[in-house]
Amino acid sequence: MNPFKLAILISGNGSNLQAIIDKFQNDKLIEISCVISNKKDAFGLTRASNANIDNYFIDHKDYQSRQDFESKLISILESYKPDLVVLAGFMRILSEVFVNKYLGKLINIHPSLLPKYKGLETHKKVLDNNDKYHGVTVHFVDNTLDGGPICAQSKIPVETRDLEKLEEDIHKLEHIIYPEVIYEIAHGKLSLEEGKVRRT
Repeated sequence: MNPFKLAILISGNGSNLQAIIDKFQNDKLIEISCVISNKKDAFGLTRASNANIDNYFIDHKDYQSRQDFESKLISILESYKPDLVVLAGFMRILSEVFVNKYLGKLINIHPSLLPKYKGLETHKKVLDNNDKYHGVTVHFVDNTLDGGPICAQSKIPVETRDLEKLEEDIHKLEHIIYPEVIYEIAHGKLSLEEGKVRRT
């Protein structure tokens, strides 16, 4: 039986990537095929190298258009034929062409309880609004900003006014929930069908 192949796109530190590596590096049914970053100094590339995972740096600044950049991205992805493309801190907005190509096979994690607080600075918004709860959302990617059908959410009570501490607490949640959702998708327990999340 062929393993379920993951391709992971990053732009930075790669802490979610590390959580995924830790969860699946000895799993014979789920394989991290490649890691791709649009930032040369992304520490996630080092994490991938340390785990003997193929990794690539593609500088979006080298391409005249998003289409050209994504064509290169797709050419690398297609050489691995991933079953799931995982966005783990990938700081580029993807075009409709890219999203449609991988629709149902493309997931993202966002540090808020969507549909609340799309975009950036979610932790600051939570504190500014004195929210009682904060959390994370894993969702299938569609052609809306931080939209798409929700796979799972996890939340914690807000018990600090310290921005860095809150961000750290949310990262811990991310490192638990993201590998869990990937496991469910890989084992056919969760999928996207006709625009809706289906669980079995």
